[in-house]
Amino acid sequence: MTEALFSPFTAGDLDLSNRIVMAPLTRNRADNDTGEVGQIHVDYYSQRAGAGLIVTEATQISPEGKGYFQTPGIHSDAQVAAWRKVTDAVHEAGGKIVVQLWHVGRISHVSLQPGGQSPVAPSAIAAGVQTFTQDGFEETSTPRALALDELPRIVADYRHAAEQAQKAGFDGVELHGANGYLLDQFLKDGANTREDAYGGSVENRARLLFEVLDAITEVWGGGRVGLRLSPFSPANGISDSNPMALFAHVVPGLNRYGLAYLHMIEGATGGSRELEEGQSIGALRVLFDGPYMANNGYDRDMALRATASGQADLVAFGRPFIANPDLVERLRRDAPLNEGDRDTYYGGGREGFTDYPTLDHSAAA
Repeated sequence: MTEALFSPFTAGDLDLSNRIVMAPLTRNRADNDTGEVGQIHVDYYSQRAGAGLIVTEATQISPEGKGYFQTPGIHSDAQVAAWRKVTDAVHEAGGKIVVQLWHVGRISHVSLQPGGQSPVAPSAIAAGVQTFTQDGFEETSTPRALALDELPRIVADYRHAAEQAQKAGFDGVELHGANGYLLDQFLKDGANTREDAYGGSVENRARLLFEVLDAITEVWGGGRVGLRLSPFSPANGISDSNPMALFAHVVPGLNRYGLAYLHMIEGATGGSRELEEGQSIGALRVLFDGPYMANNGYDRDMALRATASGQADLVAFGRPFIANPDLVERLRRDAPLNEGDRDTYYGGGREGFTDYPTLDHSAAA
């Protein structure tokens, strides 16, 4: 009998060959000036097409949405043409791929912004963390607060990026609402001290997220849209005074969209799965009617248990996919995993990107 983890699954309108998802992984290898991906991305993603679903590295919806050196975009026609080569290669290899739509908000630096302008955010509160620029790691710049009349432009940028993703041949999109980036900044009161219709109450702080979901589901239909949330993660200096109350409002509000999945980071992003007293992923999970994608520190045994029990429908693996292009086959066979080279995670060329060996073949040339 095939374990649930390796069995086909339908997430919304996405028919997946298995329940193992390649999580979005920022690797800083796009052209910094144009935001275009290259041939190495074609090779990298197609090597990993054994995943039931690939979620691309976070990809900015606009020049203003950029927060890290050499990250890709999906707003220009040249970027679309470059991504099209990736999607064609993944499809040819039998895989499915969605693009993660990203606006970093305050997690940026003036050197990465158009014209050296200040990054934008719900409120003019510095994140107090570092980002990756052409000079290495630098403190993020203090943002300016978005004016009320600018928010329709932000929504329009998400809509445009969703339309561009269709032209690029993606199977759908994942909206990045996690890890202290723009939508998470609006959600959480540690970053959002607005006194207008987008601040204060949980309903107001969730307003932009739902407006963006309205826009991109109009483009794609809900069944090809996923959403990533990180209710309890302190990533990028984000915090909220009562995250359970906030997300007990947000999560049931998603049910009207018929989303392909809800992708939840369980605990601290890339860190501890421990939660504070009163916090519960399980209590939020039952509020969502659609497919649930679990993420954060899963190994083979955890993933097998989660999918067998129905605790999760899909399991996202991040770092293991960096070093193991054939991760699904390795998990299926319970084979040893390659160790990743952390020195090549961010930036560089093919080394540590497309040259990890598979079980059955030597490393790619």
